[in-house]
Parts: sequence; C-alpha cells; structure tokens
Amino acid sequence: MQRRTFLSLLGASSAVSVLSSSKSLAQTAAPPAPSATEPAASLQAATAVDLDVVRPRIAALLEEARRLDTLETVIATRNGQTIGERAYGNSSLTGSTNIKSASKCVVSALVGIAIDKGLLEGVDQRIETVLRSEFPANPDPRLSKITIGHLLSMRAGLDRMSGPNYGRWVASRNWTRFALAADFVDEPGGGMLYSTASTHLLSVILSKVSGKPTLALAREWLEPLEGFRIGSWHRDPQGYYLGGNQMAMTPRSLHAFGELYRRGGVTEDGRRLISEKWIRESWIRRTNSVFNGDGYGYAWFLKQMGGVQVNYAWGYGGQMLYIIPSLGLTVVMTSNEAAPSARTGYRDELHELMTRIIGAARA
Repeated sequence: MQRRTFLSLLGASSAVSVLSSSKSLAQTAAPPAPSATEPAASLQAATAVDLDVVRPRIAALLEEARRLDTLETVIATRNGQTIGERAYGNSSLTGSTNIKSASKCVVSALVGIAIDKGLLEGVDQRIETVLRSEFPANPDPRLSKITIGHLLSMRAGLDRMSGPNYGRWVASRNWTRFALAADFVDEPGGGMLYSTASTHLLSVILSKVSGKPTLALAREWLEPLEGFRIGSWHRDPQGYYLGGNQMAMTPRSLHAFGELYRRGGVTEDGRRLISEKWIRESWIRRTNSVFNGDGYGYAWFLKQMGGVQVNYAWGYGGQMLYIIPSLGLTVVMTSNEAAPSARTGYRDELHELMTRIIGAARA
C-alpha cells in the first residue's frame, strides 16, 4: 500500500499537528525529565487514562501500521507499563538490528557520564586537549576552537562525513585524521553540519581519556541497566569503535536505554547511571536540523508532536526512539536498516504514528 494512503488512514487532523512544529533557533529547554524520586501517583496523574482503555487503541494503531512495508517492530510503554508492542513479518522484539544513527544518543550518554566522572572537563573543553596529536600538519587555527559541545550538537564547522562523503571517509586509512583534515565550511559553533565523524571523534576522545575501548565503557557504565546490551559494533582501522553508526542492539535493549532517560538517569531499582542534569542539557535546543527543521540538542532531535515536547533519536532506515517525559511515554520503532527514511517520507509517517500513539495514550 502506498505511504500516502497510510497517512490518510491515520487521519488528516493529526498530520497537521506533525507538520506544524516549526520553531525558532533560540535555545529552549524541553520539559525536565522526571525525577527518579517523583511519587508514582504524580507520574500516573500525567496520563490518567486507564491502561485497559489505552491498550486496545494502541493495538488498533499497530494493526494499521503493518501496511508500512519497512516497519519491523514497535514497543510502547507508559510509566514503564507496556501499552502496545508488535513485531512485523519475520522480525522479533528480541532480534538484533543495526540502530544506525540512533546510536549517537548512546555516545552522548557516555560523554555525559565521562564528564560526571571527571574524565572530561565539560562541554566547553576544546578537543585539541585530547586530539592534538591527530591534527594535520599546519592545522587550520579553527581546529583549536572546536569543543566537545560542538561535536555533540553537530556544529564543529568541518565538512560533513555523512551523506556523499561517508564512503570515502570510511575507506580512508585513519578516520580520525581524515575528519580533522577536512575543510571548514562554517565556523565552530555555527550552523548544523550533521556528520557521523563528529560522534566518532567523541568515541576516540572517550577511549583516549579513559584508556578503554568505547564498547568497554558502555558495558561498564550502562549495562548495569537491566535489559540493555550492545551487540556487535564496527571499529575503524585504528580499533576505535565507530561513534554514531553500525551498532547492533535489540528493540528491547534500545527501549531499556530510552527508559533510563525517561526516568531521569536511574535504573528501575534506583541506581543512578546518568546525571539528571546531563539529560536536561541534552534536550536543550542548540541548533535546528538541516533535514526537517526540528531542534537538535546533544545528539537528540527535539520536536512538538500532538501538542507535547518529544525528544527522539533517529537512525537511517527508521530506527526511532521517542521519549515524552511529560506523559511517561517511551516508544521504540525499528525498520529495515537499508531503506532510506528521510527522502522517501517514511520518517514522517513514523512521526505520524507516534503522534497518534500520543493521542491514544492520553485521550
């Protein structure tokens, strides 16, 4: 079935709400993540509809969504309670998938933890303090102005190593030096230049300051979270893990990571893994996406859907993680990793489905 038909099935009124999210470039904070100590009754009050009413609504939406050819799985929870989940075709909720650029949010989390542990000074730390030995001979003076925060928000100013440049970047002998030798097409701190090289440089930085591979850090710092696990993960020729792409994870594992953020950085049993402050800073608009005009924080996209602030991770084929703390919602959608989701309009259809889930969860 054609995707435009699916959009009409979902309803024209909700499509208006998806497309009316244009915002200014001003740095505006998303609603704060709920505290792990917030009373359960307070959280339930935000979404007072009985789960027995919500679940049939979500089930109907997920049945309609089977018409999306490349959609593989959906998991939706409200305040930790499942309100709907489905695997399509031969897919599985526990099967490993490449989450593509949704993994950039995992790298962002590791940076936040490294800052809290004192391994990094903060987002204003200049990357030359760690990567100076990787700079080209006679480097552009602007390299010395790039900060950790610039990499996190895709505002390094260097030419992008995504899109048409991605292939020659990963074919190079040294991804770090190739990225740092790229031409400047904007000033550090300027507009968004979405580049997987930016998050890869963060992975290299994490390894250098800790003396451990990034995967080892993820396992040490995040795998105390029940249900979270990273499977295979590509590395560059020097052995550094590819920050921001080619990371295998199950839908349930990605959901567990999202729930950690929804709870403000604590596990279900109250163990703190990420500071609440870092999560809030990650969900502040630093720039606007060149793809769709949505806000962009520290590796998270920010968008109004259904009248509420939504923080989401987005991977190439439609690997999505949506978090709405104000409603207690965490939703994962995974799709065929090889099928593009932006230029085809598929990403917007996933946003449409998410908007309908929001409406069903609180109406």
